[in-house]
Amino acid sequence: MNTQSRKPLPSWLPLVVGALLVAQFAGLGAWQISRGMEKRADQQLYRDETGFTPWHHGMDVRPYQRLEAFGTFDGEHQFLLENIIVNSRYGYYVITPLVGLTGEPVLLVNRGWLEKTSEPLDLERLEVPEGRVIVRGRAGSLPRAGMKMGDAVNAGDDWPKAAVYPSLEEVAAALGRDVQPLVLLMDHEEEHGFLRHWVPTEFGPGKHFGYALQWFAMGAVLSGLLIWNYRKKRFK
Repeated sequence: MNTQSRKPLPSWLPLVVGALLVAQFAGLGAWQISRGMEKRADQQLYRDETGFTPWHHGMDVRPYQRLEAFGTFDGEHQFLLENIIVNSRYGYYVITPLVGLTGEPVLLVNRGWLEKTSEPLDLERLEVPEGRVIVRGRAGSLPRAGMKMGDAVNAGDDWPKAAVYPSLEEVAAALGRDVQPLVLLMDHEEEHGFLRHWVPTEFGPGKHFGYALQWFAMGAVLSGLLIWNYRKKRFK
């Protein structure tokens, strides 16, 4: 039986593969630093915001800007955003539409967090005042998940609707009307809200910088091994 000997791999191949990995590690480290700087800028912007600006449809809004909005709460069509963890406990964010002028998209107001218990939620806790109100808060967004499975908003005609990390488009589809491109995070001093502790992100810049250090360290170690292996073969 004839056999063919396999050709040995080129001696330069491990060096090229290693160099590509070093470049990738460096790129990941640089990306983590960039994200850390963005988070630091967000936190500074959050701290620098003072005073409440009257909000109106179509105005340009900065992230975390303090706003005050006028309208009427639509207490009949609220959303309970599930799988929200606060202090290691599961609960909901209560999202209530604020209806402004006729024909304008509604403004979603995040009224804060409610703990989920084994008992059915008392819907009376979700009640909102009637008539026009002024609501103060910060410009924010809906919480996002890294990966979603299944429908984001429960089907059916029952309200309030349970939802798991929906998008603005999915909320608008459930409401049957357009929504504004921002969510008002109700200020902690406002009435008719729940637990509120808004921060730009719990995954702060320090963690990004720590991950960047790890990627750079891995790149440095691999670079050292490649140099040692190259010198060993060259002077063998």
